[in-house]
Amino acid sequence: MNATQPEAQGNRGALSSKETAHSAEAHADRLGSALPSQVRHDLRTHLNQILGYSELLMDDAQDGGWQEAIPDLQNIYMAGRNLLTIINDYVDPVKAQDEPMTHLRRRDATAGKAHRLEKNAAPAYGSLLVVDDNAPNREMLVRSLQRQGYTVSVAADGRQALEMVRAQPFDLILLDIMLPEMDGYEVLQHLKSDPALWPIPVLMISVLDDMESVVHCIQAGAEDYLPKPFNSVLLKARIDACLEKKRLRDREVQLFEQLQENYRRLREAEALRDDLTQMLVHDLRTPLTSLLTGLQTLCVSHLDETDQELLRMAIQGGHTLLRMINDVLDIHHMEAGSLALEREKLEAKLLIDSAVQQVASLAAEKHQTLTKEIAPDLPAFYGDEEKLRRTLINLLGNAIKFTPSGGRIAVSARREPEGSAMLFTVQDTGEGIPKEAFQRIFDKFGQVEERKAGRKMSTGLGLTFCKMVVEAHGGRIWVESELGQGSTFFVAIPISREDTNSA
Repeated sequence: MNATQPEAQGNRGALSSKETAHSAEAHADRLGSALPSQVRHDLRTHLNQILGYSELLMDDAQDGGWQEAIPDLQNIYMAGRNLLTIINDYVDPVKAQDEPMTHLRRRDATAGKAHRLEKNAAPAYGSLLVVDDNAPNREMLVRSLQRQGYTVSVAADGRQALEMVRAQPFDLILLDIMLPEMDGYEVLQHLKSDPALWPIPVLMISVLDDMESVVHCIQAGAEDYLPKPFNSVLLKARIDACLEKKRLRDREVQLFEQLQENYRRLREAEALRDDLTQMLVHDLRTPLTSLLTGLQTLCVSHLDETDQELLRMAIQGGHTLLRMINDVLDIHHMEAGSLALEREKLEAKLLIDSAVQQVASLAAEKHQTLTKEIAPDLPAFYGDEEKLRRTLINLLGNAIKFTPSGGRIAVSARREPEGSAMLFTVQDTGEGIPKEAFQRIFDKFGQVEERKAGRKMSTGLGLTFCKMVVEAHGGRIWVESELGQGSTFFVAIPISREDTNSA
């Protein structure tokens, strides 16, 4: 460069927007829309190289202090963009854009500023694979990407690309659509059909004539596309967007795998806890049974009334504890699917009579009224007598426990209106249950939450046992209650003998 540079630059850049537009129209009239697609593709390919190398040279000039070369390089770059606009806006049957030449010149005049802003941006990182059969295109794109901070590998065709991605990990693949032998669409299909490769995002490289192929590629799983010639700012923006998606996807996979591992370890801890619980419960039941047997066989004739009452309370408490232990064991067996129901023909009246007999003394101690109501002409139904009786005992025991002295408890049996199930109810005049606790009180860990909240809705795992027994019969259990108005528990057991055991 020399002292005459401004004048030369002025002469070279003197072509006005109006003259450029007029020249473009003249070229369009001569070329027309009949220009073959392959020719348009070749024109864009060479223009892509001119524009790309111009940008690289402008970067080199900026970095190397060759300020006098930058205006000439900008003129070369703008001339290439003007020629590209002629091809895009006047030769193609469908215009890719409708941007006046003045806008194009104004945008390209700020190219140096865009490069400087890009250089001040945070450094890029990621391992990229560029797949393009055109050596100058590959070199230009690789240099641009490496300048931005990416680690870049190259493949000249689709088969080489597939071999490389199977041999080493990549964060992103930039894939040209027009490749020899195996085109970009076929390569994409191979990538997305391989479970080990489909998570790698693919950015398609295309020219305007390949837009239909681009649409197919996006539908087949490509993340995005880049048009030729490349705009360095757009190139970095789309690559960074794809890499960020991959980082988020990788993080999701990592978190999911961690969650699975934590769940596996939790299951192992739960299994160990359950095994320990079962061992302790079994060990507790044997001495407790022996203790109850001894207490029940004591000679009480020489005991005064107070001692006899204490003995009776000890026996009653022992039986309550034994029922709780049996509930724990049966819940464990039902959860494991190892507890089968012993179905037989049952009568609702006999089942209720048996359950009431075992809790009558508890109601009498609290001066409560315990009543039965059995509808006439009830049909027999099929179920496990021992487990259904324990279900009613648990419900009655809770009603007695949470109903104040002098209250009323009523147990009833009737046929549901549709006639398909036997409906048992246990109603009390106790303190009631808040609606938000209706479901939790039947859950194994729901009682823990209720007790932490200062509410004790039942004893032990009784309601959990009831729920599992009823559902093992194919039935339903629920509660209706209002605070201060008492509660009513409902148990519906199918009358049919069909085995619906889901335990």
